[in-house]
Amino acid sequence: MTPSRRMALQYVLLFGANGVSLPFAGLWFRAQGFSGAEIGVLLAAPMLARLITGPAIAVWADGFRRRRSPIAILGLILGLGYAGAGLTEGVWLQGFLWFVAATAMAGLIPLSDVLSLQVARRHGFDFAWPRGCGSAAFVAANVLMGAILTRGSADWVIVWIAVAGALVALTAATLLPSDPVTEGPRIAGRERLAGLARLAVDPVFMTAVLAIGAVQATHGFYYGFSAIAWKAQGISETMTGLLWAMSVVVEIAFMWWIEPWRKRRGIGPGVILTLGGVAAVIRWTALAFSPPLWMLWPLQALHALTFAATYLAGVQIIEKLAPPGGHTAAQTLNSVMAAGILIGLATLAAGPLYDRVGVLGYLAMTGLAAIGLLLQWRLRRVAAV
Repeated sequence: MTPSRRMALQYVLLFGANGVSLPFAGLWFRAQGFSGAEIGVLLAAPMLARLITGPAIAVWADGFRRRRSPIAILGLILGLGYAGAGLTEGVWLQGFLWFVAATAMAGLIPLSDVLSLQVARRHGFDFAWPRGCGSAAFVAANVLMGAILTRGSADWVIVWIAVAGALVALTAATLLPSDPVTEGPRIAGRERLAGLARLAVDPVFMTAVLAIGAVQATHGFYYGFSAIAWKAQGISETMTGLLWAMSVVVEIAFMWWIEPWRKRRGIGPGVILTLGGVAAVIRWTALAFSPPLWMLWPLQALHALTFAATYLAGVQIIEKLAPPGGHTAAQTLNSVMAAGILIGLATLAAGPLYDRVGVLGYLAMTGLAAIGLLLQWRLRRVAAV
């Protein structure tokens, strides 16, 4: 199996689990008898805690000789944590085990990205190809679990992601490339922590992180309330599923075809990041005014820019700005802000916004995207991205 296919398998397993956890976790929690307030806290807690858990995992992971070692350990924690949540009872115990497992899953994404970028440079393949396989797995897992849940118990949600975690651990330990964390001697833990702190106070680096995270966080309102808003508009659940599938299909198309074309043309990631911000302003402003069904299709196609382009450009910009030996810390800080703190806060704000103003709450996401664009403008003035 080629290195690119090994990394693709890693992303397939990881996002195959995420494709079940993200949309169906609430259903499983509800089946356990948890209230809406409890479910909201359980889902948001791992996101918000990433301000601490993300950097801690990055410092810990860079203490290994091989990049695949912490990935295997986190995969095992993921599998055991979700399995434990499924075998126990009570909001406190199940919530704690879910928190541990969800934290491990979140930590796996930047670690996998760092390894994939390193392997891609060494073997000459495009990082977007294996990552696109992960997005395809997300869609497949989402559709398959939806079909399973029409006939089966919500317990299949926890079984699926626990098994996927075990497979991530097994694959990482036996199949992932054995690239070293560093070519030289291992860096002491205190020095790794100091390097992380230097990144956190680097104004150029943090401008990039906030620019990327601001645009990614605008999806918080969409993830939480698009299905509810469309149902209120008279759009069926089946059509809503197709609209969501459409967004991920264009995301995959961007990763597999547009991204390689962009690199061949020499278009820098800074340009792509700006396009993602502009697309976010257009998308969320339009959705704030309940457009008809025919208009939702092109708006969903903008997901290729608001998510895929922003994600890929962000990973490449952070890799470029990271100091030697600091790639894990840099990508983790990026992930902590974009997929943790900022989107966690946006998700928490989305509920009160929807209760007060309905779909006009999308305009708050437009404002957040505009802030991201201002930060991108500042970034391009001070760094060649």
